Amino acid sequence: MSHQFFITLAQASSPTAGQAQGGGLSFLVPLICIIVIFYFIGIRPQSQRQKQQDAMIKAVKTGDKVITASGIHGMVSNIKDTTVILKIADNVKIEMEKSSIGSVVKRDDAPTASAS
Repeated sequence: MSHQFFITLAQASSPTAGQAQGGGLSFLVPLICIIVIFYFIGIRPQSQRQKQQDAMIKAVKTGDKVITASGIHGMVSNIKDTTVILKIADNVKIEMEKSSIGSVVKRDDAPTASAS
């Protein structure tokens, strides 16, 4: 009697010719959706930020006040191919990589808005 029960159970769990096995396309669709979501949440915003950072670094000119990635505030006194020389105090200049510029605060010779 118990053998008959196990045989019936085994036959019921095995797929017949008319049933689909699963896998194939049904496995591929969720994987593609996850990859697309990951692209729009992780990769695309990062590449846009990198493009903005590169454009900002290319636009840096002598006299700009900048903040480096390490938090040093200074004024650009000279620009070379891959480096900039920052004046951070009287008679104190340091040479840094352009890629270490975190943000441009403002130009030194730019007119400031006056309250009227």
